[in-house]
Amino acid sequence: MAGIYLHIPFCKKICHYCDFYKIIAPDDMKPFISALKKEASSRADYLKGETISTIYLGGGTPSVLSVNEMKEILAVLYKNYSIEDSCEITAEINPDDPDSAWLTGLRKAGFNRISIGIQSWRDEDLKFLNRRHDAAQGEKTLVNTLKAGFENVTIDLIYGLPGLTSEEWAKTLDKTTSFDIQHISAYHLTIEPGTVFGKMKKAGHLAETDEEESGSQFSILAEKTEKAGFIHYEISNFGKPGYFSKHNTNYWKQVNYLGLGPSSHSFNSYSRQWNISNVHKYIEAINSDKECFEVEELNIKMRFNEYIMTSLRTMWGADLEYVEKMFDKEGYDYVMNTAGKFIGYGLMKHENKNLVLTNQGKMISDNIISEFMMVG
Repeated sequence: MAGIYLHIPFCKKICHYCDFYKIIAPDDMKPFISALKKEASSRADYLKGETISTIYLGGGTPSVLSVNEMKEILAVLYKNYSIEDSCEITAEINPDDPDSAWLTGLRKAGFNRISIGIQSWRDEDLKFLNRRHDAAQGEKTLVNTLKAGFENVTIDLIYGLPGLTSEEWAKTLDKTTSFDIQHISAYHLTIEPGTVFGKMKKAGHLAETDEEESGSQFSILAEKTEKAGFIHYEISNFGKPGYFSKHNTNYWKQVNYLGLGPSSHSFNSYSRQWNISNVHKYIEAINSDKECFEVEELNIKMRFNEYIMTSLRTMWGADLEYVEKMFDKEGYDYVMNTAGKFIGYGLMKHENKNLVLTNQGKMISDNIISEFMMVG
């Protein structure tokens, strides 16, 4: 089964760390909504009739839209695609956008999963990140989301912030797990070029958290979430049984998906497409019935790298039978030879015909995965 991702590129304020395509939200959303619905209708053949098991509205900030606009988008998808009855339908929200009526309306509209950008329970962290909300607003929105009837709620957190201690991070996790939520996505702060933080780092005004502190916070994250009943099923994702993100899991398992909206990506196993990262040019292209995307055909090495890069981040790891089937004995031998030293160091284990990172290996996953990448 396939998935659909819709990128809503609007924000009321730009966070200092964000590297996704976004612009300040305009007063009139109608031109964008119209173009998005038209693209959804015109690209219905991309997934070749596959049943849709997940729909995800991300951003940017989807919660800047009205409930009616969200309903309109969903209606077009139901009209043009075969949507599974139990489809996971997620909307990302910012804590200072929705009120109780908006959340209740969204639940009635058919959305059944909410992702809240909490990021931190500390006001000093939120100010540093240039978030629009404070800790009190975050808690209020989370409580209101649960009251609105959402039974599948995830929140985002960021650790590895300059000045954030392991003790404070532990308190953040204790507060997080005190709520009746089913999923947590926790990301170490990454300073990307072109962001405000990236410019601050280049100018010498911002230093990244040292490796020892980062490792300590990652260990605390793994321990606290496990104690609270969450399963660490992907490097940055923790879900209670039955509540793993189906949409993101499909990405990691290389299920086909369609991306709609500016900067969104699509994947059909053999090629990748990405839409233009400019909302005005996107709207113009859609209204002129022109293609708004570029295409890259994936050769065997690129497909191999895609699989290894995504699979090793998960609790399931790399399926060696799949590797041999898709990439022949040459690919299998390459993987096993590369894995040997990591298994010897206790960073990886070979179990049930899969290669899986150990807890120690997860802490340096990017370095390990890079060693598996085929070049040329």
